[in-house]
Order: sequence, then structure tokens, then C-alpha cells
Amino acid sequence: MHLHWHRKDLRLSDNRGLVADVDADQTVSLFVFDPTILRNATPPRMAFLLDSLQALQAAYRKRDATLLIAHGNPTDAVPAVANAVDAETVTWCRDYSGLARQRDSAVRRALDDTDIDRHTVDDAVHHAPGEITTNAGDPYKVFTYFSKKWHKRPKTEPVAPPTPDSLATLGHTDVVETIGAAKRGDDEDDVTLYSSIPSLEELGFDTPGPTVPTGGTESAKALLDSFCEGDIYRYAERRDYPADSCTSHLSPHLKYGTIGIRTVYNATEQAKASADTDEERESVYEYQDQLAWREFYTQVLWDRPNVVTANFKEYENPIEWRTDESDLQAWKDGKTGYPIVDAGMRQLRKEGYMHNRVRMIVASFLTKDLLIDWREGYDWFKQKLVDHDTANDNGGWQWAASTGTDSQPYFRIFNPMTQGERYDPDAEYIMEYVDELKGVSADIIHSWHEQDLGTRKRHAADYPSPIVDHSERREQAISMFERARGDE
Repeated sequence: MHLHWHRKDLRLSDNRGLVADVDADQTVSLFVFDPTILRNATPPRMAFLLDSLQALQAAYRKRDATLLIAHGNPTDAVPAVANAVDAETVTWCRDYSGLARQRDSAVRRALDDTDIDRHTVDDAVHHAPGEITTNAGDPYKVFTYFSKKWHKRPKTEPVAPPTPDSLATLGHTDVVETIGAAKRGDDEDDVTLYSSIPSLEELGFDTPGPTVPTGGTESAKALLDSFCEGDIYRYAERRDYPADSCTSHLSPHLKYGTIGIRTVYNATEQAKASADTDEERESVYEYQDQLAWREFYTQVLWDRPNVVTANFKEYENPIEWRTDESDLQAWKDGKTGYPIVDAGMRQLRKEGYMHNRVRMIVASFLTKDLLIDWREGYDWFKQKLVDHDTANDNGGWQWAASTGTDSQPYFRIFNPMTQGERYDPDAEYIMEYVDELKGVSADIIHSWHEQDLGTRKRHAADYPSPIVDHSERREQAISMFERARGDE
């Protein structure tokens, strides 16, 4: 018997770990609710995860196969279930964060203690960390150079799902009795097997505030097909315009692995082959470049796991971030008086999602206008985003804060009003999320910072005036970074 431990690979098709070449006739699969992970989880992400698990379990049941659902420390749960099902081999797909690597090392040692073989594979990326390096063998710190090699490297084809006869059917009761614990006790080291997927409430989570997208492979495949049939050909031109929503919306699916990265890339290659013009082919390439960014940041996290809490870029002196709870709360609530910023922050609360261009704008505003530490923003996004991914989110925040690898230069600071006028010229996106500005002309919205108090009250009495002056804060931000650099 072969046991596959599902983590961020909640799918049957294009799953290299599930169909790994091991010496076993049949496979039984397992998902473990890790108490450490649950303590850091949030209702929106858990809702998407549970929906995706339901879809995965249904896919197994269609094949008369078993997906076991456990709760406990993986160091205890994985060996316990492996012994219970008499597995000779355990497989899983690698994760690259520091915490994940520590967990996996502990599971490997626990399996070694029980004489169970284990086999891990790279599945979430095309090119595993350490494969694309400088000529000196070092990880790249500049995306452009990484990207050139990433695009040139051959990509493997999607792998077929396991055949139905290779998947085992096991009785839940028999496995529980073998483990020796039908219910979880007060000790978190106990291993519980659930007879069905637990609810949010059973796992200790509230109902999520945002509307969470549908999880599972079918949903992911529908999004991918729709994108590759149309919007991918406009992606290069329109991806920065949030009202167009000209993006794939696959980020939560890639985060939880409800669709394989090889499947996504293969679909984009087919779209490129079907393109009618060079511009359409270039647009597909631009989307593929976003997949490369994803792997670039994965490599950064793998090489420097401390970037989750520490600046990647070293400055001579500490950056003098401000501590201002009032400004931070206004930013979180979408009440800064900068319309494009507030629209993004309200979209985040409402949907657990934010358009990528707007993510850059709100991150720049927090760090360069409010002069607040990027870690405050990263933590808020981690709480609210359905698609929170440690590598991508951390990379994006440190890029905006001028503290990361290949980051925005400290003296290039987004003007939130200019950004709003350029990428939401008719204020469609702003009015969708900022109720107080519905029906206000785009000209007034985009010049809100220039209007006198009487004009603001006349057009949108309940919408706040700007909480800071962008021009003044821009100069303060530059001075702050120059002091950190030792230039002052």
C-alpha cells in the first residue's frame, strides 16, 4: 500500500506526488488538519479549503476510493495512518517555506523511526528552488534575469490522474480502530480520523465575512478555460485596470493546488498557438511571466525563509517606520480619503480578494504615505485574503516597501490619485466599492485631494477628506529611506 499525504495539492489530475513511481499496487490518500496551521488560518481561507476538500473527496468517491481526513500533529498523524493502512511508502509534494520544511523534516524522521519509506516530489512549481541560478550558482535577486531563464527552460506536460484500480477503498472504522482513537481528546497530540469533512464551526472558525469563491478542480478548470478563450489575449493591455477584471482569478486555486501548474501552463501554450496576432501572443507571454514571478518569489522564500518577518534588503540604519493606530485603522477600513486606496481595502473586506494593481497601490500608500511598516500590511492581508500565499504576498509587500529583492526604488512612489485616474479613469471600480462616491463624477473623485471641504461635503458628505497630504509624505518617505541608507 502507498499513502499519499495531500497538502497544497487538492486534486487528482496533474498531481506528481499522487502518481509518484513507488513500489505499491494501490494508493490511499490522507489530508491532515494540523493544529499549528489552524492557529494561523482565517475563516475565508478555511472556507475555500473546506470547499476544495469536499470537491476532492467527491472525486475520490466517484472512483470508489478513500480520502482519509485526520486531525493532529502530522508528525503523529502521518505515521499513525501509514501504519494503520499498512503503507510501505508515503509521498507528498514539497512545500518551500521555513515552517513547512521544518514540519516535513520532522515527519520524515518519524517515518524513519517506523521503517516506512517516504518519497517527496516538486509539484507546485515548474522549476524547483535551486534549479534556476546565476552562473555562480547563487539564487537570483533580480527577476528579469530569472525570468529569461525560466521562459527558456522546457516545461513538463501535465501528468495523468491515477487509474481507478490504483486507488484503494478502506473502511473508516477499521482505520480508526487500528489507530486506537475514534475521538480527539484534549491533547493536541492525539490523532483523530473524521468520518466526514468537518465544518468551520467544528474546527473553531466563524462564518467568513467575505464572499468566498467556489473551491475545487472543476471551478479552477472553468476559470482557466474561460480566461484562455478570451481575456488572456487582452491581458497585457488591460490587466492593470481593475474595473475590467481581466485576470485569471486562479490565485486561490494555485495556492491550494486545486489545479496543477503544468495544466495552467499547457493551457496558456495552447492559447498562444491559437492566437491570431503577435500582440495576442505577447499578451499570453505576459501572463506566463506572472507564473514566473510566482516561482521567483518561491525561490526567494526558500533561500531566505526569514523574509517573512525581516527585510530582504539590508539598510545601514533601521527604517524609522511610524506607529499610528488611527492611520492604520483608516487604511484597514478603507477610509483614507484616497478613493482608489479605499476601494481596494473595501474590496478586500467584501471579497477576500483585491485586484493586483490595487494591491500595489494600497501597499505603497501604507508604506510611503502613512510611513507604516510593511509587516502591518502583510499581516492584514494574511488575515483577509482567500489567496494568501506566503511567498507571493511577502514578495509583493517587500517590493512595494523598497525592502525586498528587485524592489521598487525608494524614491519611486506611487501617487494614489494619479494611479486612480490612470487605471480607473471612469471611477467604475471606485464607485463599485465606495458607496459614498456612487453617482459622483469621475472628475471630482480623481481630484478629491484638491477639492475644498465645501465641495467635498456637497458631493459626498459621508466620504472622508484625505488623512494625509501625499506630496508632503512623499518627501518624508524619501528622507526616511535616505536616513536608513546613511545618506543623511
